[in-house]
Amino acid sequence: MREKIAFGKKREIERCILVCVGNKNSALDKSSEYLDELELLAETAGAVAVARIVQKLIHPDPKTYLGKGKMDELSLMTKQEKVKLVIFDDELTPSQVRNIEGRLKEVKVLDRSGLILDIFAANAQTAQAKLQVELAQMRYLMPRLTRMWTHLSKQTGGIGTRGPGEKEIETDRRIVRNTIDDLQKKLDRIERQGNIQRKRRHEKINISLVGYTNAGKSSLLNALTKANVLAENKLFATLDATVRQWQIVDEEGKYYHFLLSDTVGFIRKLPHTLIECFKSTLAVADEANILLHVVDVSNPYFEDHIAVVKDTLAEIGVVDKPTILVLNKIDVLEEQEREEGEELIDFKNNWIANQEWPVVFVSAYKKTNLETLRDLILQESLKIVKRGIKKVQ
Repeated sequence: MREKIAFGKKREIERCILVCVGNKNSALDKSSEYLDELELLAETAGAVAVARIVQKLIHPDPKTYLGKGKMDELSLMTKQEKVKLVIFDDELTPSQVRNIEGRLKEVKVLDRSGLILDIFAANAQTAQAKLQVELAQMRYLMPRLTRMWTHLSKQTGGIGTRGPGEKEIETDRRIVRNTIDDLQKKLDRIERQGNIQRKRRHEKINISLVGYTNAGKSSLLNALTKANVLAENKLFATLDATVRQWQIVDEEGKYYHFLLSDTVGFIRKLPHTLIECFKSTLAVADEANILLHVVDVSNPYFEDHIAVVKDTLAEIGVVDKPTILVLNKIDVLEEQEREEGEELIDFKNNWIANQEWPVVFVSAYKKTNLETLRDLILQESLKIVKRGIKKVQ
């Protein structure tokens, strides 16, 4: 967990309240599931949830997200729990943020998009990832400008930089627009260099690992290639596309060469600003010949996670790719089922029989069934070779 550090003080973890609006017309209420994920996001960012508020509405209130009664309850709860941070599960409009902050008084209001952006900013390591996150933050903040950006006016100056009668907020917006343009130019230069590198790899079959965040993509990449990629049990531990060379030796001793690439994890309600800024990083999925869709099968909501990944891939234009569904963390699932006295045989058979894609159950951590996965990859690769698209030897 990343902790918030105050200079000259002991490390403190921020206390927060989580808020969600559930659809009162929905037969299946997923508010608890959504708040569980939001709590995990909050923990990743360095906060601990001390309370939750859920309200059933057809649509969130356009002024304050919650209705008047629930807003009064939230205001009272922040005082009782001595909380200075409230996190909302949806993206709030600028006017909603202002209205909520006006009601809560001296309490920081953060929505889901802002929270995810904060986590990305903390985990970005490379120059490209840092630029992508900063660009996404600027685009997210642009419509939310009030007087919070007044200090930025000191960063530019000179004759002609401020028109007669120009308001301070207009100056701030112009400064942010200039910052966005500058970041975009820097990012474009890095992306052009990346395109040149990808063209050099064009001859080999490219395999891209995609999946929901914390599904175990980096762990699987390490298990297959013996790479030393950061793999942690937390959300968005990896933001950069990592490419590793890999080879398979068949029963006859023939070597088949591949390129394996890891990608940033997906999540429900991933901010559009992030999807747009990370398109270059996600381009490895678009250029891949085969996708390994990695799924944490031990997660009770794994089927929803599969749907989120499919939808996000479609949003960035990645469709109709040969795919292998890799149901990871089977060791954790088996332990859960043993404790409950249930059998996994029917579950496995149903998934293997009823999917449009090849399915394999693995444990990247214990290296279980990796040979089966290699065989499936080789089979799919040979189909590509037969179509004359690539060479694998």
